[in-house]
Amino acid sequence: MVRQLYRQQFIPAAPALVWEFFSTPRNLDALTPSRLRFQIISEIPPRMFAGQVIEYRIGLLPGLWTRWLTEITHVREGEYFVDEQRLGPYRLWHHEHHFAPAPGGVTMTDRVTYAVGWGPAGWLAERLWVAREVESIFDYRTQKIAELFSAARA
Repeated sequence: MVRQLYRQQFIPAAPALVWEFFSTPRNLDALTPSRLRFQIISEIPPRMFAGQVIEYRIGLLPGLWTRWLTEITHVREGEYFVDEQRLGPYRLWHHEHHFAPAPGGVTMTDRVTYAVGWGPAGWLAERLWVAREVESIFDYRTQKIAELFSAARA
């Protein structure tokens, strides 16, 4: 079953500052809940680019790690980028990040299309855990972005 998550958030900061933050792959760590024990494994340059492949390690449950390989498939400087899973816990992961100038800042939109896979076990996992986990991760991101960019304005 394919699921979608849609989030929109106003960021009260200059578009160039917002883009600089989100186009720096190392900043993903600041937006990921610590319970996931997120680690970037691959060497990555300071700025993302289309075709860039990034390898992560994520702790799904205590003692259970998974490798996650994503590719930045599209980048339009200052406007959007797309990352897609190449190897990892999902059958499908397609994440669009859009940035639109707005009075006093930027409106950021996330569109995530994902599917768990794994047949009936995946269907059950998605119903009991995965959908809530994805929502929780994006709730955390929303909070962290608000904190980071309110501090940047102060």
